[in-house]
Amino acid sequence: MALTTVTGKSQQRLRGFTLVELMVVLAILLTIISIAIPMYHTALTRSKEAVLNSNLFTMRHLIDQYTYDKEAPPQSLEDLVSEGYIRSIPYDPFTGENDTWEEVSDTGPTGESGLFNVHSGSDLTGSNGKPYKEW
Repeated sequence: MALTTVTGKSQQRLRGFTLVELMVVLAILLTIISIAIPMYHTALTRSKEAVLNSNLFTMRHLIDQYTYDKEAPPQSLEDLVSEGYIRSIPYDPFTGENDTWEEVSDTGPTGESGLFNVHSGSDLTGSNGKPYKEW
């Protein structure tokens, strides 16, 4: 399509976006990204907290089961693995390791000393305001 100018010369119409249009689109994209990234990090943290809760529940249940079955508490988490109560010690989602669990030993009602509880080895604080070491 050709346009005729005042001087009579033919020009082609240039098609494209103006700088203002590009800046508006860029501003919209940056706004959306600035909202999405914190939401992503929050969802990631909550999923790790759910995994931590599940792992702690499972290990505490297995410690209790071992104590009832053997009539003595395990001496470490490795006892649960060696006796077949669990295939392997689960990873702490916040430390990324399976050897950072804090084992809580105590003397039980039978007088036996051993493992009675387990906590995360992470120094971070949870979304509920409590450190993961206290979960």
